[in-house]
Amino acid sequence: MSTGYDGVAVAVPVSWGYTKRSHHGAAYFLAGALRELLARSGLDKAAVDGLAVSSFTLAPDTAVGFTQYAGVSPRWLEHIPTGGACGVVALRRAARAVQCGDADVVACLAGDTANFGSFRGLMQNFSSMSRDFVYPHGAGGPNASFALIAEHYMRAYGAGREDFGRIAVSQRANAGPVPHALLRRPMSLDDYLAARPVAEPIHLLDCVMPCAGAEAFLVMSTERARALGLPHARVLGAIERHNAFPDDPVQYRGGWLYDRDALYDQAGIGPADMDFLQTYDDYPVISMMQIEDLGFCAKGEGPAFVRAHDLTVGGDFPHNTCGGQLSVGQAGAAGGYIGLVEALRQLTGQAAGTPVEAARHGLVSGFGMINYDRGLCTAAAVLGEGGS
Repeated sequence: MSTGYDGVAVAVPVSWGYTKRSHHGAAYFLAGALRELLARSGLDKAAVDGLAVSSFTLAPDTAVGFTQYAGVSPRWLEHIPTGGACGVVALRRAARAVQCGDADVVACLAGDTANFGSFRGLMQNFSSMSRDFVYPHGAGGPNASFALIAEHYMRAYGAGREDFGRIAVSQRANAGPVPHALLRRPMSLDDYLAARPVAEPIHLLDCVMPCAGAEAFLVMSTERARALGLPHARVLGAIERHNAFPDDPVQYRGGWLYDRDALYDQAGIGPADMDFLQTYDDYPVISMMQIEDLGFCAKGEGPAFVRAHDLTVGGDFPHNTCGGQLSVGQAGAAGGYIGLVEALRQLTGQAAGTPVEAARHGLVSGFGMINYDRGLCTAAAVLGEGGS
């Protein structure tokens, strides 16, 4: 049975501190995002009685350690280590907390630092499965795992590199006017195709650029959001699933397939009603997988779909409208929040770049925690305009 999210609002989209390198720790970026949430909402710190935190480089601390750094005392607390799915998972769990009265206002934060040692340390300690089954073969990160997924997809469904390139090129165009995007220089399909190989068929412009920064939003009741005069979106539906389809020899689908009918039942609308789609885009093949598994086309029809549609903000299928991680940068776990924060901006008239005309509904999906040969975490949410 699908249980809805009536009465829950999401407000105050924040992207903070984006930079290629920083000597500051993760707590600095998380605290900066929290400070921005308070300043823009007009709330006192004491009014925030719920906190959800995602970060890779906050370790050895977790969310509870951050409460002391930030001087907050929540009665509801979540540490959400689900990588690229963390934004939707945080929203989903915070929404339930608000619905049952466990918290009135939840600050959802994700952020990480980036320096010459942070990425190496993250890769060395990412998971025991990666340490034992991937690294001994000379692979120092996720590129080889996603190369396996991309190559399998290309062989199974006839996708070419130019099909993945259409996703990357459209996102770069979307990022052009976005102030915090770190990669805004125009990119052509020829530029994409000419990029040097990293792990065939993955080339340089298939890969996100690690950076430092933070993303954040607030979750509260719609009544509270209206009383505060905050532009907000309504949570119409949300799902999460972990370790889906473990018997697939190579991942070619995600947990969205399990639960998408429940998602659309909760929302009362379907794929045709979405004014934009924000997918988790650590590599273009994963975005294509989400387009299929969320019901915009059938499995294997992703290449034809991206050839037939304009994915830019002004096109007939606006996708990753701020440029996604491929152009904004991947600030660790904050990459799992980018799509949700951008969806909130689009639905509340606060677009950082180009607004999607007359946007009323949007779909956000997440994908995270690549282990050996697959991402373990999937999630999705439907948001609707909510007013102020």
